[in-house]
Amino acid sequence: MGIKERQERDREAVQRSILDAARELFVAEGFQNVSIRKIAERIEYSPAAIYGYFPSKDDIFFALAEEGFRLLGDPQAVRLDPLQDAPPLERIRALFWCLYEFSRDQPQYFALMFVDRSVPRISREYERFAFARERKQHILEELQACIDAGDLPKTLNAGVAMRALMVGVLGVAGLRLSDRLGPGEDPDLLAADVLNLTLAGLRSGVRLQSSGLTDCPLDIQTVADAQAS
Repeated sequence: MGIKERQERDREAVQRSILDAARELFVAEGFQNVSIRKIAERIEYSPAAIYGYFPSKDDIFFALAEEGFRLLGDPQAVRLDPLQDAPPLERIRALFWCLYEFSRDQPQYFALMFVDRSVPRISREYERFAFARERKQHILEELQACIDAGDLPKTLNAGVAMRALMVGVLGVAGLRLSDRLGPGEDPDLLAADVLNLTLAGLRSGVRLQSSGLTDCPLDIQTVADAQAS
């Protein structure tokens, strides 16, 4: 291995340690309560060294959010290939179940992206998160396929349906993360019930009053904003 390759490997290792330390601190103490100095102390580096990798604390968050969204949207992680020929409604169920699984399997990323209200909005880095917008479009297209197939009412707004499904699943995820479930209550079963009930309600043609989304439905702070309202 040459000097340049070794330097690049060492730089990547330091960047990884910064991100891991920041993620743990952000989740444990809240984004707004963590400073660059505190992150530097965790990995025994100087604050100036951290700035050599990330211009600001916000940039550290954006890097973590990008990792989180890619984990959420990784085709290998969502395991949808076996369902490509499945009925549209089953594909929708699988998409939103994967969102719940992400909250269960990656709790630190989930807490940082969807719960902490003090983190910056990803709209500030719009181009960086193009793949998250593509995921939104994919979900909308799958919902529209359900509508076109007659599995959901023709009058249903796909954006409203997407929001209802997402809020239901993430609500259970938030209860699980904050340890608000009752003794012996199974969060996986509860998430499945909420998903099934929401889909059943949508299929019934119940009148929905909210408007469709214009922003990315995978934007951060969903759970925290819902709890605040």
